[in-house]
Order: sequence, then structure tokens, then C-alpha cells
Amino acid sequence: MSVDVVAAPETVADRQGFVHDTATVFLREYQLVWRDPFSLIFSLIQPLVFLGLFAPLLAGSLSSDQLGGTSPLTWFLPGVVVMIALFGTGSTGANLLFEMMTGSYERVLATPVSRAAILVGRALKELAPLVVQAVIITLAAVPFGVTFSPVGVLVGLAILGVFGVGLGALSYALALASRNREWLFWGVQQTLIFPLLILSGMMLPLEAGPGWMRAAATVNPLTYVVDAERAAFAGALGDPAILSGLVAAALTCVVGLLVGIRAVRRSAG
Repeated sequence: MSVDVVAAPETVADRQGFVHDTATVFLREYQLVWRDPFSLIFSLIQPLVFLGLFAPLLAGSLSSDQLGGTSPLTWFLPGVVVMIALFGTGSTGANLLFEMMTGSYERVLATPVSRAAILVGRALKELAPLVVQAVIITLAAVPFGVTFSPVGVLVGLAILGVFGVGLGALSYALALASRNREWLFWGVQQTLIFPLLILSGMMLPLEAGPGWMRAAATVNPLTYVVDAERAAFAGALGDPAILSGLVAAALTCVVGLLVGIRAVRRSAG
């Protein structure tokens, strides 16, 4: 009995310390973003180009039935929002590579901050830019006749946020594994990101693709996230695709955090 009484306060203290350390890391990372808002604006150029130049091509090459009965922009918009998360959070490890080159990361490791909190705080930082960029892109599409459900957009952003945290954590883990070999980080990142993008049906429907491509799409977690975003933006909150997308995002988040936390602890050892 006495052992339990003594151990309980320590457990609570450990949890409070982890939450405090995570909040500290989050605020530190977020301040860097706040000081350089132009990076957020500049990162919107690519999705805007895709939205403005690629989506109109869908109207001439695909029928309304292939696009789920919606306009090309309405069908393409959720894919662009997912693209923001894919390119944004998938390349966040580059920031860590820069910190390791300048010695800033080593100074963080020298502090008594929890190693797990370093990764979790950094991963959570990806949520704010992701939400801001997605909202801007969505609102920018309204004058062009895009329709969406406001509640569905919130649901979609929540799913995308969970997915983005996991992908950001995996990106940090890759950066730690690529230490002093920046070429390795970009080689692996670019090799993986475009197949994931194409095999998710983000840019074009996969129904008309070859069987092997449709089979590969079924094991791509991004496929379920894209389908969930389209259902959510359309307001079909009862669509099973939303639950599938949430499960895929949650699994990505769990795997990413586990791999990322382990990588941070190993780098500190």
C-alpha cells in the first residue's frame, strides 16, 4: 500500500513534466514560424498552381461520373488540401537537418527537456501552418464555384491534422537517420512522396488505372485520407470513407510518433 502511495505522485509529476516540456517545445517551434510568415505564403504557390492549372484539365478529360458527379474543382480541392499536408509535413525534417548542422539541435538535447516531448512538440507544431494553409486554399476556391460543407471541412482538417502529425514525426525520424547526409533525406523523401501522391487518387481517379495500380492504392494510407477528405468536404459525414480515413490517419500518427520518439532517444544517447 505504501509503495502505491509513493509511486502515484511521481507518475503524475512525470506526466505534468511531459506536458510542460511538450508545450515548451511547441511554443519554441511555433515562434520560428511566426517570425517567418512568408514561408507559409510561399508554400501556397504550388497548390495554387495545381488548383488553377491542373483542375481545369480534368473537365476536358474526365466525365462527371468519374468525378463523383461534382465539378472538377470541387472534386480536386480536397486532394490539393491533402497535397499541402503531404509536401509540408513530409519535408519538415529539413528544418531539423539545418539545426543539426548549426548545432542548435545539440543545445536542445543538452537541456533537461523530455526526449519524447522534443518530438511530440515539433510534430504538433505542424498543425497550425497546415490548418491555416488549408483554410486559405479552400476560401480561394470559392469564387470559382467550389461548394463545400463548413462542418465537413472542419472534420476533414481534424483528420488531416492527425495524419500530418504522424507524417511530420516520420520526416523528423528520417532527418535523424540522414544526419550529415542531407542527400539521403531528400533522396528518400522524393522517392516516396510522389508514388504516394499518384497512388492515392489525389490528382486523377484510379478507377481507370491498371489492376496493379489499384491494388497498390489499397495499401496506401493516403488513399483513405484523400477519400475521407472528399466525403467530408461534400458534407457526407456518414460516409464509411471518413471512418476509414480517420483510422488510416490515426495509424500513421501512432507509427510516426513511435518511430520518431525512438529516433530522438537514440540520437540523444
